This record gives sequence, C-alpha cells and structure tokens, in this order.
Amino acid sequence: MTTPRQAARQRRHRRRLMVGAAAAVISAGLLASLLMALLPGGDSGARSAASTPAGATTAAGSGTPTAATPDATSSPAPKASASTKPARPSPTATARPSRKPATVSQAGRIRPNTPYKGVATAYEAADGDGACLFGPSPDLMIAAMNTTDYETAKACGAHVLVRAANGRSITVRITNECPLPCAPGQIDLSQQAFAQLADLKVGRIPITWSLVSPGTSETISLRYKTGSSRHWCAVQAIGHRNPVAGLEIRTPDGWRRLPRTAYNYFLSENGSGCGGTVRLTDIYGERLTVTGIAVRANVVQPTGVQFARH
Repeated sequence: MTTPRQAARQRRHRRRLMVGAAAAVISAGLLASLLMALLPGGDSGARSAASTPAGATTAAGSGTPTAATPDATSSPAPKASASTKPARPSPTATARPSRKPATVSQAGRIRPNTPYKGVATAYEAADGDGACLFGPSPDLMIAAMNTTDYETAKACGAHVLVRAANGRSITVRITNECPLPCAPGQIDLSQQAFAQLADLKVGRIPITWSLVSPGTSETISLRYKTGSSRHWCAVQAIGHRNPVAGLEIRTPDGWRRLPRTAYNYFLSENGSGCGGTVRLTDIYGERLTVTGIAVRANVVQPTGVQFARH
C-alpha cells in the first residue's frame, strides 16, 4: 500500500519527466531551425523561386509578370539604317510651283531684243494645230517658223512681232514648222494673220520680226503624250509666255534634262522620272518647279504658274 508521502514523490517525478521531454522537443526544434539557416540557399530563396513563374519577372508596382529577355532564337526589333529613306508623301492634285529668278539667257537662234529680216507668206491653218502639237488654237493669230529657225521645236510657243514695210504689224504665236523651201528668216503666217498685214493676193511680203514677251492671264499647262506611262513618257509645256529652253524631271539620282523632239515633246525613253517633279527653264534662264502632275496621257494639266514678262 502506497503511503501519501510516496504518492507525492511519484507525482513530482512525473512532472520532471514531462518538463524534460518538452525541453528536449523545444531544443530539437531550435537546433533544426539553426541548421536550416546555416545551409546555402535557405528558406527565403526557396519561397521566392516558388512564388515567381520561371522565365518571367514581376513588373514593379504590378502583379502582372512581364516577358523575360528574348532568347537567341527571338527576332530583334528592326532598326532603321543610315540608308533608310523616309516615306515620300504622295503628290497632290494641285501643282506646287517654286520660282527662281532669271539668270543667263538660254536662247537658241531666236534671241530676245534681236531684229530679224525675212519674208512673210500665208497658209491655210485650219484649226491652228501644227508641228508643235499644241492642239487646236483658241485664235488663228498663229504662224509656222522656217525649219532653220524652228530649231527642233525650240521656236514652239514663241510670240513674234511681225512688221510689214507698209507699217502694219501683228503679234503671232509659233505653232507650226515651215519646211524647205522656206528660207531662214521666213515666217509662214496663217491666212487670217497675213490678212492683217496685206492682201492675200499679194502672197509674199518683206518683213522684220522679233521675239516678244507678251502680257497674258494664261498659265502654263503640262501634257503627257498618248502612250505615256511610268516606263516611257513624253511631256510638253503649253501656254508659256516665253520659249521653253529646257525641261527636266527629278529622278532618284537628281535632275535629268530630257531631250526635245521635233514634235515638241521632251522624251524619257526609259521612264526615268515620269510622273515626278518637273522643272521648266525659259530662254531667259528663269526656272519653274512644278509638282503633282501625274502621268495622265493626253490630258492638259494646269500648273498655275507662268514665266515672268520681259
């Protein structure tokens, strides 16, 4: 039989055992935590790897992951090189001219402020169209220039003041060529123009004539010849106050001067510059630059500009 004193000793022993066991458990826990902390790549790194998707980083201030850096198979964004040219704006429907002051004279045989002697004859002009291919004339105060002074269409569109020995005079526009036997200095007037100087029955009269730069409200127009395209084109100027000495078209390599044909068109046989910017130069050296004239075959397109009067 257990006495009260023995029972008390047994209870105290059990309490010491329980306290010792709890201390052992706590010590084991503390030791395990200490070991985990001392090992490389501890607990905080493991949690970070688990919370962030592989191949992505979290944007600052956002819970949305952003794409990781592209690998070697990804295509980089294209970069503009030094040779890249900016896109050019499409030409407008309205011409945009720029004017430069007159410089050196570029006249051919027919020169400003120079009188010429010759004879006047007459021909039936019909609607006024001729070798210059301007088309029907709004009036018949026109003439054909002899082949020598016509000079491969350089005389086309020139305004000429013709004076007869009787004191009468008239200004005509050159729209045609008078072939041989028309001699240098000779002008073949329309019958309507000749009648202003003398009776048609006379047939032939001595004259003097000179180039003039008349007043006009008309502006220059451009026209591409039938059959023109971006691969081949011929272009002419119409309604110019002064004779045209040259026509150039802008190409990727710069300005290109086009050769003039006897039928008064400037020709680009390989299509270079067709439909691009056009630059006209008159015999006084004045230049007019015109944009926005598209390749529209056999269509008269106004430019809104005109050479200065001299």
